[in-house]
Amino acid sequence: MRAFVTVTVVLVVLAVMPGEALRVETLRSIGGLPPHIAGLFTDAVGFQQGPDGTYYVFDRRAHAVFAVDAARSAARRLVDIGQEEGRLIQPKGFDVNNDGRIVVADAPRNRQRVQVFDPGGVRTAGFYLRGQPAAQVVMDNLLLNGTGSVNFANNRLLLSHPESGALVTAYTPAGYPTLTFGELRPTGFESDRELHLAHNAGLPLADSSGGFYFVFITGRPAFRKYSADGTLLFERHIEGTELDLLLDAQPTKWPRRRVEDREVPFVAPVIRAAAVSPDGELWISLAVPFTYVYDGQGDKIRTVQFYGAGLIGPTSLSFGRHGTLLVTPGCYEFPSR
Repeated sequence: MRAFVTVTVVLVVLAVMPGEALRVETLRSIGGLPPHIAGLFTDAVGFQQGPDGTYYVFDRRAHAVFAVDAARSAARRLVDIGQEEGRLIQPKGFDVNNDGRIVVADAPRNRQRVQVFDPGGVRTAGFYLRGQPAAQVVMDNLLLNGTGSVNFANNRLLLSHPESGALVTAYTPAGYPTLTFGELRPTGFESDRELHLAHNAGLPLADSSGGFYFVFITGRPAFRKYSADGTLLFERHIEGTELDLLLDAQPTKWPRRRVEDREVPFVAPVIRAAAVSPDGELWISLAVPFTYVYDGQGDKIRTVQFYGAGLIGPTSLSFGRHGTLLVTPGCYEFPSR
């Protein structure tokens, strides 16, 4: 098994402006899945923990979800590959609810499907989402928008769905929309519908207060906080010297690829993962290997980097039942403090 090590915080000083400095914390792994378990997965892009301590791993390339016991001694395939209901093909998104239910989005025959499973892997509900995303936001072949953004909010499922005219749509597990909220932001691409919608793609997240966050993942990075009824509380830009070169390199034209009978733009994200802590802090991982942490009022309070066997650029973030951070790739566990 991986050795459990004492947390070490290293402070790195980066020049921001004359007379100013930004301190970057290095968080080192305190555990995670042991190598003989983590080595079973070919492309783990989701790693979460249920209320009973069971770990769930979303392996995109295996088209499967695995369950690992709380003692981290064995893994079993919980949901397997297949086109039919209760199985997965071309999976896109994954989340675990606080009651242990699992949601997985996949794409049988290129149709957007969302399925809900109980903690034992039995399908309990599901639905198809009409149409396809107007554009695809992809990093390392991982789709981040559309059903790839699915997130549990107690008994509702949140999806980034700007095609509907709002940033977020909340669905019941059976597929009935119950709430839409979030005005689309101006992008400068309003004359190109696909690009305009792509720059309104993001990650909808449930907040412990009962409200929601929405993190824009493309274009000029920002996030918004909404109340439980979808009322906008505030918006904050995501800024830092770590982002400067990435934003300066943003293209003015995006490649297009044929999806079914149409061509859609493929837009690279500047944000790759986000999660809300049990006490309401928002953790946002950039496309470069830095993660910003914001308090409940939207103020940036920390900048961190994760080290496991080496520097990690998280593809997913989640909080375990004891408040630690679970991170892929590698299925590592980190302290949050």
